[in-house]
Amino acid sequence: MATNAIDQTRRMLSLVTYLRERPGAHVQDVARAFGITEDELISDLDVLPMCGTSFRGGDLLDIDTDGDRIWWHNPDDVAEPLRLAADEATALLVAARAVATLPGLRESDRDALVRATAKLETAAGESGAASSRLSVTFEAEGGVFADVDRAISERRRLWLRYYSPARDELTEREVDPIRLFAVGHTYMEGWCRLSEARRTFRLDRVAEIRLLDAPAAPPELELRDLSAGLVQPAAEDPEVVIEVGTGGRWVAEYYPHDRAEELPDGGLRITLRTPDPASLRRLGLRLGGDGRIVTPPELADSARAAAREALAAYEDAV
Repeated sequence: MATNAIDQTRRMLSLVTYLRERPGAHVQDVARAFGITEDELISDLDVLPMCGTSFRGGDLLDIDTDGDRIWWHNPDDVAEPLRLAADEATALLVAARAVATLPGLRESDRDALVRATAKLETAAGESGAASSRLSVTFEAEGGVFADVDRAISERRRLWLRYYSPARDELTEREVDPIRLFAVGHTYMEGWCRLSEARRTFRLDRVAEIRLLDAPAAPPELELRDLSAGLVQPAAEDPEVVIEVGTGGRWVAEYYPHDRAEELPDGGLRITLRTPDPASLRRLGLRLGGDGRIVTPPELADSARAAAREALAAYEDAV
């Protein structure tokens, strides 16, 4: 069953209490107790060491695992009574008020957040009063996130207008959401009714979104393991060869590839695989004089044609 972001946060808060009371707990036992897979538990444990009682970087949770047992090395330090500095209290109150205004937030969660904010404001005194003069407005992605999170929680289908950079077009589609996740950007994984296949959507590319009354009913799918990154080419995917100069060596750092061979001029000949070679056309344009697509030839021709069209449009504009 897919887990939405709020449910995951609740689980991680409970996980902190659970681990404090069970030093050296076995990974298998903890995963069973929370009704999740061991991979999901390890993913939570990767996040917890970045959490703590201060956003200044101190007093973080010192939690690690050897794959079999989980160890929390500083539970007593983190358990000391929390003392918020004025700037910390202000930041927390401003963030809490902003989150409480998000569309799509469940009313029970909104009410709980409002009550907690009121208590914190009272405890913060003058700092709390000062924070009321500040406000934060979320960009569009925040609203999209809230709608997707609500759709997952209520098991409802979504309607999207989605921008595809590979094809430079907006498409309308209905999607049964499966989960939210973040790998650099925030994404929704869902079953696309347009393509009748699993698809991944980047939230900042959603131009418009609506919750539908139709229930979401994605097929039973095994969740992808994202530990190796979002893009995980398969052996049967088409091969693309790109040659880059010294200014384009960064491509080998950002794109999973099969080979990166040194060239005499200090550049690289990079061989990679992708299920959608057309998605690399924009990379060819971005490289400009720092690189070129070698194969497949139709992709190279497409990139050259796009470059000529862009140049012609620029010359007409000036």
